[in-house]
Amino acid sequence: MLHSHLTTLHTISLILQLLDKEGEDSAEDLLAGSGIRLDDLQHPDIRITTAQEMRVCANARARRQELGLLLGQRMHVSSYGLLGYTLLSSATLGDALELALSYPALLGTYFELSLHHEGDSVWLQADGYRDLHELETFNTEFCLASLKLVCDDLLGRPLPLRDVQFKHPEPDYRASYAASFDAPLRFDAGRNALCFDAAWLAQRLPLADPVTHRDMRERCRQQNSEFVHHQGWVTRCRQTLASQLPAPPGLDSLARQLKCSPRTLRRHLQDAGTSYQTLLDELRFEQARQLLGQALPINHIAEVMGYSETASFRHAFQRWSGLSPSRFRA
Repeated sequence: MLHSHLTTLHTISLILQLLDKEGEDSAEDLLAGSGIRLDDLQHPDIRITTAQEMRVCANARARRQELGLLLGQRMHVSSYGLLGYTLLSSATLGDALELALSYPALLGTYFELSLHHEGDSVWLQADGYRDLHELETFNTEFCLASLKLVCDDLLGRPLPLRDVQFKHPEPDYRASYAASFDAPLRFDAGRNALCFDAAWLAQRLPLADPVTHRDMRERCRQQNSEFVHHQGWVTRCRQTLASQLPAPPGLDSLARQLKCSPRTLRRHLQDAGTSYQTLLDELRFEQARQLLGQALPINHIAEVMGYSETASFRHAFQRWSGLSPSRFRA
């Protein structure tokens, strides 16, 4: 199942609105190390990478541990753009969920989502988490809270839950879960999932419209095809660069390896909302984080990553994360 390395600025905007409203942090502090500028928020068509999004999420979660739940409670079905309105026009809740799960790139999920029937119950399950380990609890809470809200929006009323399970341990802010999940909660469970009566899958949606749905579904298919095409170029670039990180090829050399012209490669990356330098920085940052988690001297990490001077590595890491390597490790 293809996921996207690209996403919109919607979640970033929600984070800034949420924490700015509470007067907890400046926007600049929350955007630190992401490469996202305040001016970018005035252009909703801009695409950012999921690595940029997760950088802001990490900054924000350091201030509010229950951030995933708070964001999930605000991710209405309309937040998903074209896909969201296509879901609203579906005939039944089951039809809408099957459609959503068939377009993970448009849904913007970090999980493999699936429906599992067990007797008269159905589990909406989130498996195969594929991002930073330190943000797994945040992303799980965000995912399940937003899925519950989407179901409520589609039905026009709350979807009654039978059970909610999480793989992570019970957090100190357990009381915050009540706003999203009015059901028994289980932590340290074997799965991340919402359980409800299977009969709800056949529930007709109040905004169902077969003519509109047919048109919107075709537009979703076209948008997904474009996403997949752009994602293919991003994935190939990332894989090629990752294999040569200590001595990365320049844009011209990378284009030759991908059998295209530098102009073509630059255009494909621009269409995907990224660039050669952005991808290279992301990969270097990922590797640096992994190495900093080991008991290695910073000068040795700089050498492994291909920096001739430790000061150059420190400067680059400060630019990527907003922190020095030693502070990040601490």
